[in-house]
Amino acid sequence: MKMPNMQNMMQQAQQMQKRMQEEIALIRVEASAGGGAVTIGMDGQKNVLSVKIDPDAAGDAEILADLVKAACNEAVKKVEAETKSKMSGMLGGMGLPPGLI
Repeated sequence: MKMPNMQNMMQQAQQMQKRMQEEIALIRVEASAGGGAVTIGMDGQKNVLSVKIDPDAAGDAEILADLVKAACNEAVKKVEAETKSKMSGMLGGMGLPPGLI
């Protein structure tokens, strides 16, 4: 039995990592709170891309802050779920143990 070439394995791993980073960079999610009163757009690196606030929700600053925080937290959860899904798809064929990714 022939041992796999370590250099080739490292190159393949680097290529896969680059592809994963590119895929994650393409992720775009939206999450809202307060029945759509606040909507946050976020990318795969968890950068906030947009904030939409219903003018009717802008009255109470404390409630508005809570809605923005809730929408941001939900957007982060969506990015993490999408990232995990993409990574599982790309790494699924590698025969890694369940739960490793």
